[in-house]
Amino acid sequence: MKSPEISGKLLAHNMLLNLIGQGLPLLVGVVSVPFIIRGLGTDRFGLLSLAWVVLGYFAIFDLGLGRATTKFVAEALGKGEEKEIPRIAWTSVTVQALFGLLGSIVLIALTPLLVGRILNVPLELIGEAKVMFYILAPSVPIVLISSSFQGILEAFQRFDLVNAVKIPSSMLTFLLPLLGLYFEFRLPGIVALTLLARIGALLVYIMLDFRIMPQLRKYSGSLSLFPRLFSFGGWVTVTNIVSPILVYLDRFLIGSLLSLAAVAYYSAPYEMVTRLSIISTSLSVTLFPAFSSLEGVENKEKIGTIFARSVKYILLTLGPIILIVMLFARDILGLWLGTEFSRESTIVLQVLALGVLINSLAHTPFALLQGVGRPDLPAKFHLFELLIYVGIALLLVSKWGINGAAMAWTLRVTLDTFLLFGAVFWVYKLSPQTLSINGVWRAGLIFVVLAGLSFLVKSLTGFLGLPVQILLIIPVFGLFGLFCWRYVIDTSDRRVVVEVANSWNRKKA
Repeated sequence: MKSPEISGKLLAHNMLLNLIGQGLPLLVGVVSVPFIIRGLGTDRFGLLSLAWVVLGYFAIFDLGLGRATTKFVAEALGKGEEKEIPRIAWTSVTVQALFGLLGSIVLIALTPLLVGRILNVPLELIGEAKVMFYILAPSVPIVLISSSFQGILEAFQRFDLVNAVKIPSSMLTFLLPLLGLYFEFRLPGIVALTLLARIGALLVYIMLDFRIMPQLRKYSGSLSLFPRLFSFGGWVTVTNIVSPILVYLDRFLIGSLLSLAAVAYYSAPYEMVTRLSIISTSLSVTLFPAFSSLEGVENKEKIGTIFARSVKYILLTLGPIILIVMLFARDILGLWLGTEFSRESTIVLQVLALGVLINSLAHTPFALLQGVGRPDLPAKFHLFELLIYVGIALLLVSKWGINGAAMAWTLRVTLDTFLLFGAVFWVYKLSPQTLSINGVWRAGLIFVVLAGLSFLVKSLTGFLGLPVQILLIIPVFGLFGLFCWRYVIDTSDRRVVVEVANSWNRKKA
């Protein structure tokens, strides 16, 4: 199978698939978790949650090889070197299996320590917890090997197949505990069901890979390729290690310097608003193999066009949503969590919402740098940011509490965005004029005008009540859409929208 043509229609179609692939399991989780908690009880649900966390943490044994597989398979497709793909794929799978087995052994060895001392498990659940982690251990190689086979499909831009497996598999993470509760399973039985589901997902990935590329049926791994894969994946691993620290440091400082109540006032709006980044994340996942494939044929002009238009699309789609959150933060929190959260967390939500928008714009240069073979740059930026972020967060949390934590997080992601864009322009040598040619600056200007007018209307009509404010702001957003359609969205953009809409309508029919 040859490399698919990287077109706007293909990228938009795959981005929608990835958005659905992230959104549906999230929705299922939101609905299912209360029933799981009720059925298992708080302690057992806490153990199940820790099992999910531990499994996610042990994915560090991946060493970035899943993403490296996507990168080098896509690059080989772009160069027309399809014969190299089986060697790349099987080398990755072989190494993943070896490191996965190592991860399983480590988890089994650590289980008595985890259960007996570190996790503070109630005495009556210690035996059940140990058996649960022992059953969980074989999931480590399954998850790692699956990431390589999934990466092959992503390199071929077959996100329809990826999500056909990923959506039900992710949903089963929440649905299988409910099934287990129905049959009165204990935690080990529920985890065993999850393990079987992961094995099933892996088998489907293998079958689909063999279908799109029959040459993969013959094993052809070569450990001589490992240094090449690891040179890329190692830097991805650095990012994967540092990113969780950057994500959770603020809550640790709040809990240490303030109170657990303050953690709740901060975490609730944080968890809500950061979920909006699934829009940019879905696009980033789509762009990474596309950039890798185009870099294989050194098509810098097309890379620049896709890069600029992706930034524009994120701003035009996510920007208005973020603006609504910032405008009505107090009302949203009041309706969702009550008056107390509305009083304590409004500024937090507004500042974090701005940070989410800025951070979402950074997903595109992040995908580009990794796609063109420079994963070292985002990793080095994260290490640099960590050094600065610790001091800034400590200072601002001490001075302004949870509002200061939100400011520190937003400042950190703003710095990250500037560094990533700077690397794209100065290191990768992409021309900044590319943004202007593709309407990014016009989109930014119109969005700033929209934000200014919206806050003006909101401030002048604050005494009129929420329904009236919404009715008065709707025309402002309508004008934003009209100006964007006439002055920002060009013929190429409109053609992509029409083609994707027609494609989805044909599928429904």
